[in-house]
Order: sequence, then C-alpha cells, then structure tokens
Amino acid sequence: MIVKNVKDISRTKIEAYPYREIPRTVKDVWIQWLSKVGPEGTAEYGLRLFTVGPGGEIPIHNHLYYQTTYVLTGHLNVFSHDENDQVKEQRLMGPNDFVFIPTMEPHSMKNASETEECTFLCCIANVRE
Repeated sequence: MIVKNVKDISRTKIEAYPYREIPRTVKDVWIQWLSKVGPEGTAEYGLRLFTVGPGGEIPIHNHLYYQTTYVLTGHLNVFSHDENDQVKEQRLMGPNDFVFIPTMEPHSMKNASETEECTFLCCIANVRE
C-alpha cells in the first residue's frame, strides 16, 4: 500500500501532445501522476490530476488506453471528433461530471473559463493488442 498527499506530488507542465504523428501545442496544462502501474515505467493503469489554466486546452489527440475524466473544479468543454478531425460532439462539464472516452477516440478539452482554473482526475487503463 502507498499513501501520499497530492501536495507532495510534483506538477509537470505539458507542452505538446502528438496526433497523427504531429506534435500539437498544449496550452497551460499541468499533470500530477497520483498512481502509475506498469512494466518499465509504462502506465498499464494510472490516476492523474490535471490542472488547466484559464483558457487552457488539450488539443485533439487519441490513445490506446481507456480514459475516465472526473471534473473536480471549474468547467471543461470536452469535444469528440470524427474521422476527418471535425468536432462531432461538444459537452460542457462541471464539478462532479465525468466522461468515459473509449480507446483511440479522437477528443480534445478546453477550460471554459478565461479567469479560473479547472481541475480534473483522469483514470486510465491500457489496452494491449
């Protein structure tokens, strides 16, 4: 068993995230890995705390893992995208709202506020071929 306090976990700023092999700029987003389990440092399972600054955003991307995002504070616009990278659906999430994102589904997120941070927990579980 491992017991820690979130204040003891360092924050790392995310600068870019790749999509279709092109690095996309991430705006004002920090991550704290609360738990991470997997061989050789990979995350087979993980729980992360994200802080998104005012107007911050995570651009379109996808990944092999399943993801559940749970909003703690603020408001977050979550977008799903179609095969042509066009917005298919947009939902505004607030405290206690959550979204499940299936493996490889293109999605993006943007803080709905230009003045307040948004925080959310993100639980991931990897899928293997």
